[in-house]
Parts: sequence; structure tokens; C-alpha cells
Amino acid sequence: MATTCLLAIDVGNTNTVLGVYRNDELVAHWRVRTDERRTGDEYAVLLHQLMALDGLDTRVITHGIISSVVPPAVFGLERLFQSHLEVSVLVVGPGIKTGMPILYEDPREVGADRIVNAIAAFDLLGTGCVVVDFGTATTWDVVTPRGEYLGGVIAPGLQVSAEALYQHASKLPRVEVARPARVVGRNTVASMQAGLLFGYAGMVDAVVERIRAEVGWEASCIATGGLAALIASESRTIERTDDMLTLRGLKLLFERNRS
Repeated sequence: MATTCLLAIDVGNTNTVLGVYRNDELVAHWRVRTDERRTGDEYAVLLHQLMALDGLDTRVITHGIISSVVPPAVFGLERLFQSHLEVSVLVVGPGIKTGMPILYEDPREVGADRIVNAIAAFDLLGTGCVVVDFGTATTWDVVTPRGEYLGGVIAPGLQVSAEALYQHASKLPRVEVARPARVVGRNTVASMQAGLLFGYAGMVDAVVERIRAEVGWEASCIATGGLAALIASESRTIERTDDMLTLRGLKLLFERNRS
């Protein structure tokens, strides 16, 4: 059986995550800053350097899949696959086979990353669930026990909120998002960290509990994103974290559309 080597790329508003699957094994993954102006040539240089760090060669790539919430970034990535890797690439969007009914009023409004996460979470958990993604925005996506995408909730992301405090309150500094020693801070930095971390953990729990009460079934809760583990440590509703959830969903979508 020939080896499939899939390059999966998820373009977020702040970061882009790339992963290489050799058959079913995720052999390498990287996180880089999103730049919608990056050209196909620049992506080729970047990918070559990243793969070389893990002892891989770009010539092993046989297929590609892209999800993006930054439409201008897709052009450069498509050029990467067409001109440099010379392999076909699947772009997540209308018309793709997801295997998941979308119950949103207008399915085209749902971000590609949210659908990808929902698909991965339902495949992983096998039950109705809530997926919390800590990105530029914090999102809660709800999947029914029948495997349908029901809808979700969107709020400003934790990093966005931290930056807003720095930008709009003249005496507040820019702070690292980290766990302070106590809830009641005794200096400005600790006070801001407490508000950000414990405030967001409380918001996550409140929204998940409201979702569970509204849908009427016990929804499992899984979190992903760079800050998922930190928030989960202070949350009573997040039961599991998976940093690779989006890449897992892209791999599933590739398999469902491979023919």
C-alpha cells in the first residue's frame, strides 16, 4: 500500500497551524504567525525550513488540505501546493463532504475551523458535545448526539481582551496570560492576570452550563487552542483538551473527500 503524506493547514486570524500526517500518524506539526500577504514562494521557503527541522523533506508530501478564516491567505497556499509541491489540495468550504449536517440558519456563515473542530470532536467522543476553542475569538460549538452541528457562541478571545486593556486603559501594562498566585491580586499585573484567567474560566463554565440547560442533554466538553490547558485547569466544565483537534478534523475531512 502506497504511503499517503498529507499536509494539513489551518489558517486562523492570529496563527496558522501546519501538520504532516504519514498515513494515520501525525509526524510533525508547527504553529506560525498568520500573514495574509505571504506568497506561495514564501510559504515554500518556510515549509522547507520547518520540515527540515524535523528531518523531513517537502518531496514526501502527496496531498494537501486547507481550512482558513482568512480568505486572502488561501491564494498563497494554493500556489504553494500547485507550483512547489505539485500535489492536489482540498480547500474546506461550500460543497465539501463533511458528513455532518449543519443546522445554522446560513451554513456559509460558519467558520471553516469551527466545522472542522466539531467533526473531530464528534469522531473522538462519539456523543453530543461542546467544543471550546481559545483563539483570536473564544468559540463554543455545539454538536448534537446525532452528529449535527447545532450552532454556537462567540466571544472576544483572551489575548484580544488582554490587549484591549493595554490599548484602552492608559495606566495598565501589557501582561502575560498566566496563573497568578491568588485571586485577589496585590499588584496591577497579578490583578489583571486574575481577571483574565479566572474571569475567562468562569465565563466558559457559565456558557457551557447554559448550553447544557438549553439543549436538554448532557454535552461533553472538550477544549482546544493554545490556552486550552491553562483555562481547563481552572474550569469545572472542560473535561478534556486536545491541541491537535483541528488537524485531526482536517485529516478526517481529507479521508471523507479523498475519492
